[in-house]
Amino acid sequence: MNAIISLCHFCEVHGPQVLFCTQPLHPLERTTSTDSDDTVTGGRLVRSSSITNEPTTPTSATPKNDFCGGCSSVKTGFISRDEDAQVNYISSKQPYDREVYSMSRQACLRSLTGEVCLGNDGPIFFGNDQQGHVLSYTFHINDSQARGFSKRYSILVVMMDKIYLLNSWPFLVPHLKTVIEHITKKANIVYEREKAKIHQQPPQTSRWSKPARSLMDLTDDKNIFKILHLSFVWILKACGNRITETLLEGPPTEDSIIDMEKQEEITEEGFCLIFSKKINVDDVEDSSSREITESLGVEEEEEGGPAILNIRHLMKILGEDKFHVLAHHVVIGNQIIVRSSLKSVVKSLLNVLKSLLPKGCCRVIPYSQVYEESWKCNFLGLPPEVDLPMHIMSDETFVLVEINEQKSTEAQSGEEEDLLNRLDFNMASPRTLPDKAPSALYKMELAIQNNDLTDTVVEHYLICLKEEWMNKVKVRFKFTKAGGSRSEEDTKKLLQVIGAKEEDTPLLKFWMQGLSLQYRNHILTTSKSSR
Repeated sequence: MNAIISLCHFCEVHGPQVLFCTQPLHPLERTTSTDSDDTVTGGRLVRSSSITNEPTTPTSATPKNDFCGGCSSVKTGFISRDEDAQVNYISSKQPYDREVYSMSRQACLRSLTGEVCLGNDGPIFFGNDQQGHVLSYTFHINDSQARGFSKRYSILVVMMDKIYLLNSWPFLVPHLKTVIEHITKKANIVYEREKAKIHQQPPQTSRWSKPARSLMDLTDDKNIFKILHLSFVWILKACGNRITETLLEGPPTEDSIIDMEKQEEITEEGFCLIFSKKINVDDVEDSSSREITESLGVEEEEEGGPAILNIRHLMKILGEDKFHVLAHHVVIGNQIIVRSSLKSVVKSLLNVLKSLLPKGCCRVIPYSQVYEESWKCNFLGLPPEVDLPMHIMSDETFVLVEINEQKSTEAQSGEEEDLLNRLDFNMASPRTLPDKAPSALYKMELAIQNNDLTDTVVEHYLICLKEEWMNKVKVRFKFTKAGGSRSEEDTKKLLQVIGAKEEDTPLLKFWMQGLSLQYRNHILTTSKSSR
């Protein structure tokens, strides 16, 4: 994380001052000459005589000897080295770079004088593109010898990337609060002890004439700055590891956008709200909650038993004819109901069928104790004792796949493949499928049947093919939503232009559900503004 964390305080003599700061530096970044022979090992705290307590910058107007005890608390700096990332974390009184020093100094002034949050203590954000952006957490430390019996401090996180800092707010604020609570807890113990002594002694008229005390005196902890160094280093490293960059070979696909939309929500202010709701799978009883669990990426513990490995494995088990019928139901959006006592087979079958659809079209309840309506899920697993409701039997938008073990065969451990091959897959549906399946399905089947292609190649081909047809879906969506009423002749011309046929219409209509909310809103907003 390319930022600097600073501890500041308000001195009654010298005003706002930076006491201690930690910043990451790469080995190629030269900071100052080193005269120390101290060795630095990965992650270990060491003392370095090369780090002084004064910045190598003329901006400091106060001579070194004029600093009071409170402003010159840090006598020695600290270094920790991250061998894996090749980064040195250096803590000293103030940063050595002129620009970084200026940014920290300005942030310190604003934090302790101008920028005040509700209640005076707490986090606040301010800054600009020139002087950097700042997360400031102000707090007070009890001091029996200070005016008002307390001193004002702040911890600052300064960096140039505003978006990065704001997105790191939920992580930084709780951990800064933990550091502050550790300091104030120690200071309160010292304060109560000194307060008790003051009541036992005669009044002192010159109590406030004493020089300001350092943080080590206020907390009675000689290692307080070592603790701060370790804390700041961990915060910088952990916060940097939270956000990683992903190299894209092209524009993001609809599936990748769908994944992001499941994890993030854009607030009215334009900030990114990350879903952090924790779900205890053990407490999830009803099937609707299980659907939420899966949508948030919380997977149940894997159960033992035979499983279908991939889409090619499924075709081999079902046979090409049965596979074609089942896949036809899948790509046009009919509800797939799989009923069996073999939970592992049911779940793996539904998981494999998802590879035939865009992610936005997949609504899965892997194994429910009751029937769930098709508007909730298009993939549903059921135990054999669950019957379908009467009103569903008259519906034509589902296919029931019943998986039964042959009674004459007893599978033993280690014979899962034999068990899968001996299972009976019976399919029934009140709907009669069209004679011609969508063109995309035929292309999928050709790739799956091609033994010259590896399973990995088939997987990537299906991804590319789905994205190709999602582009056709985008055109049709824009055609129907943005252009007003369209005649049947216009629709046929559009299908011809995008390379689709009449039998592809059910697939195009169903796959519109796989369009991201971002794309839908963009098209609808654009169409309204153009009218």
